[in-house]
Amino acid sequence: MLTLSACGGKPKQPPPPPPPVSVLTIEAQPVTLESDLPGRTSPYETSDVRPQVNGIIKSRPFTEGSNVRAGQLLYQIDPAPYRATYDQAVAQLANAKAALITARLKSERYADMVKINAVSHQDADDARAVADEDAATVQQEAAAVESARINLAYTRVTAPISGRVGTSTVTRGALVTNGQTSALTTIQRLDPIYVDVAQTAAELLALKDDMARTSGKRPVTPSVAVRLQLGDGRTYPLGGRLQFTDVTVDQTTGSVTLRAIFPNPNAVLLPGMYVRAEVVEGVDPVGILAPQQAVTRDEKGQATATVVDSQGRAQARILTVAGVVGNQWRVTDGLKAGDRLIVGGGENAKPGSPVKVVADQPQPRAKAS
Repeated sequence: MLTLSACGGKPKQPPPPPPPVSVLTIEAQPVTLESDLPGRTSPYETSDVRPQVNGIIKSRPFTEGSNVRAGQLLYQIDPAPYRATYDQAVAQLANAKAALITARLKSERYADMVKINAVSHQDADDARAVADEDAATVQQEAAAVESARINLAYTRVTAPISGRVGTSTVTRGALVTNGQTSALTTIQRLDPIYVDVAQTAAELLALKDDMARTSGKRPVTPSVAVRLQLGDGRTYPLGGRLQFTDVTVDQTTGSVTLRAIFPNPNAVLLPGMYVRAEVVEGVDPVGILAPQQAVTRDEKGQATATVVDSQGRAQARILTVAGVVGNQWRVTDGLKAGDRLIVGGGENAKPGSPVKVVADQPQPRAKAS
C-alpha cells in the first residue's frame, strides 16, 4: 500500500478562467470621405507688365505692393516723339484727302468730255486711275494715323488686370524697349486664390471606386467642399470648392493635380504659401469605424483586430482600412455592423479561446463635416 501511494500522480490543475475583455459593438454610420493633401497657393490671375513701345520712363504713379485696378496708369513713357509722328500722319492724311478730291473731280469731268469726244478715252482712263490711286493713298494714310495713335496710346502703360502690384524693376529715367524680356512689374489677383494639391492616381482611383460603391455618385465634382489648414496649424476661416481635377498624371510623381478655389478678401493667403487641404469628397452612409487602439499590425503589416463571436470565443480578423477619421480607422472590409470588437484586454485573448465580456462600450460617432 505504501508503494502504491508513493507512485500516485499529482492532482490536475483546474483550467484558468476566461480572460476579461472589454468590447465595442460595431454600428454602421455616415462617414465623411475626405483626403488630407499638401498643396500650395497660386494667384487667380497673373500679368507681367511690359512696354509695347521704346522710350524713357517719365513717371511711375503707383505704390509698390498696393492694389491697382484694370486700366490704372502704371508708367508714363515720354510721348513727345510719338505725338509728333501722330501729328505728321494726320497731316499726310489731310494732304491725301485733298489730292483725292482733285483727282475725282478731274475724273468726273473727263468722263463727261469723252462722250462728246473732247478728250480721248486714254486721258479719261488715266484720270480715273489717278483717282483710284489717290483713294488707296487715303486708306494707307488713314492706317498710318491709326498706327501712330496706337503707339501714342502705348506710352501710357496701364494695368491689364486688377490685383496687387509687385516690385517695379525700373525707375523714372530708365530706357525701356518693346519686346524686352524683363517685366516692368507683375500684377497678381489674389481674391479669389487657387490652391493646387496633389493626389496619387492610385488614391484617386480607389476613391472613385469607393464612392461608386457606397453612394453611387461621382466622387469629384465642382461642388466638392475643401477646408484649408495654414502652415502654422491654424484653420483658414473661409471654405473653398474643388474646381477641377487634372486630366494628366505626372510621370515623375504618379500624382494628379487638384485645383481648389478660395475667397481671399483680406489677402491672408499669398502666392506660394504651403497649406494642407482637406478635400471633402463624399459621404459613406454605412461606414464602419474601429478605434485605433483596437487595431494592430501583424508581421506582414496587415491590419488585424479581435472580435468575440456568438459562442463567446475570440476570433482574429484581417481588416482593410481606408484612412483615419478622428481617432478611428475607417474599415472597408473585415468588420460589419453587429460585430463585438475587443477594445480592452485583447492581449490575453487567444484566437479560438473563450473570453469573458466585462464591459460593452458604445460605438463613438464620427464627427460630421
